[in-house]
Amino acid sequence: MQQKEKVIFCWSGGKDSALALYTVLQENKYEVIALLTTLNEQFKRISMHGVREELLDKQAESIGLPLIKMYVNEGTNTEYENTMEALLLEYKKQGISKIIFGDIFLEDLRSYRENNLAKVGLTAEFPLWKRDTKDLIQEFLKLEFKTITCCVNDGFLNEDQVGVLINSDFIESLPVNVDPCGENGEYHTFCFEGPIFKKTIKFSVGEKIYKALEIKNSDTTATKGFWFSELVPD
Repeated sequence: MQQKEKVIFCWSGGKDSALALYTVLQENKYEVIALLTTLNEQFKRISMHGVREELLDKQAESIGLPLIKMYVNEGTNTEYENTMEALLLEYKKQGISKIIFGDIFLEDLRSYRENNLAKVGLTAEFPLWKRDTKDLIQEFLKLEFKTITCCVNDGFLNEDQVGVLINSDFIESLPVNVDPCGENGEYHTFCFEGPIFKKTIKFSVGEKIYKALEIKNSDTTATKGFWFSELVPD
C-alpha cells in the first residue's frame, strides 16, 4: 500500500480551520501528523483570536492530533517568517512535504504563504479554496459544528456580536459588507464541538474586552480596534 504524504495542518482554532481539517480527514489523502498554531508568548493566547492556550490544548486533545506551538513575541512579519522557517526546516527533515491552510479566497495571503514555504522547499494546500463562503458556512452548520465569535472587527461588527454562537440567525444578521465566513477579518471564532472532536470543549463566556489599534489603518475601512470575548476553560 502506498504511503500517504505527510502534512502539517495550520490550525487557528476557528471554524474555517475546523471545516478544512474535516475535509482533509474525510478525503483521507494525507497523513496529518500534527496541528500547528501560532501563539503570543507573553499572553499565551492564539495570535489574533485571543483564545487562551489551555483551550487550544483542549481542542487538540479532543481532535486527537499532536499540537505544534509556535511562539512569537514582537508580532512582526520578520519574526513570524524567521521562526516559521526554522520550525518547518526541522519538520521537513521528518518527511513533511506540505502545509495545509483553511484560507478561502484571499489571493495575497495565499501568495504570501506559498512564497514563504517555497523558501524551505515545501508546498501548500488549500482545501476550501475559492468555494462560495455562503455555501461553506451552511455546510459548517449542517455538519453540526458549533463555534462562538471570540473577536470582531469594530469596522464591521459591534460589541453585541462577540461572544455569541454562530447560527443561521447570526449569519442572516450580518451587514451586506461582511463576508459570511468573516474571510476579510471581520470576525474570528473558536470552534468547540463537531465531527472532528471526540468530546465537546467546555468553557464559559467571560467579559468583553476592547483593544484599540496601535497603528491606525490607512485603508478605507473604519476599523479603530477589536472586541474580544474572554473564553474561560471550565
